Amino acid sequence: MNKIVLKNKKHNSPLRYPGGKSCLAQYFRDLIYNNNINNCTYIEPFAGGSGAAIQLLFMEEVDRIMINDFDRSIYAFWWSILKKTEEFTEKIRSISLNMTEWNNQKNIFLNKSSKLFERGFATFYLNRTNRSGILKGGPIGGKDQSGKWKIDARFNRETLINRVKTISLYSKRIKLANIDGIELLQKKYNEKNIFVYFDPPYFQKGGQLYLNHYKYSDHKKLADFLNGHPNFNWVLTYDNVKEISDLYKNRRSQQFNIHYSSNKASTGNELMIFSDRLAL
Repeated sequence: MNKIVLKNKKHNSPLRYPGGKSCLAQYFRDLIYNNNINNCTYIEPFAGGSGAAIQLLFMEEVDRIMINDFDRSIYAFWWSILKKTEEFTEKIRSISLNMTEWNNQKNIFLNKSSKLFERGFATFYLNRTNRSGILKGGPIGGKDQSGKWKIDARFNRETLINRVKTISLYSKRIKLANIDGIELLQKKYNEKNIFVYFDPPYFQKGGQLYLNHYKYSDHKKLADFLNGHPNFNWVLTYDNVKEISDLYKNRRSQQFNIHYSSNKASTGNELMIFSDRLAL
């Protein structure tokens, strides 16, 4: 099994994710180019921060992207920055960065009846102020703010405003969806000129990192779909564990290392799995 070496680590997404995949953008660009996927629509059924998707769009390597996430909070964030850009960026500029506001945003986030914009901003606020961007985690520096780093450590206002505004310039080329990832693929897999990147919740630590984590039955359901449809352009990444290798034993795969920022900086070994159609 070969190992992929990643070189490009530029970040354009406003969201932070442990093991975020923006570093894969250049590798995906090469796959798209070498497989002659012209007028490409790039689709992420488990979007999260969509780092690779945004970078490919900025690089003009794809015509359009589709961002889908079953988590309504993540969908609300993307909807808010694309539909309410000025309101969102003004809120980034003016909002307080302290525990009083953190608790306020946490309450908005937990309130299922929150309006879409309020929920989208609360999701963003917690992502930027929580340890490692984990929405279900606690604030950087702790609730007593006694840690070395404080709640504002990952909230550079001007950088974040610039990222949001730049993404909004491409809004006509970005389509959003808020449905189950497999349901999305049942609608899209036979369309022409698509490249689909699956980044589902990790098998081992998904419950610690994501609000919508997967059970084994969910991982198997996804594997059954992809193994049953090996002839469209798709790539899948997972934590490199035996259970996943077994599910995809008939597909080609490669290992790669990626930087994790959850709890403490570390390097993890992951698995990239390919559809039969792609020439590597």
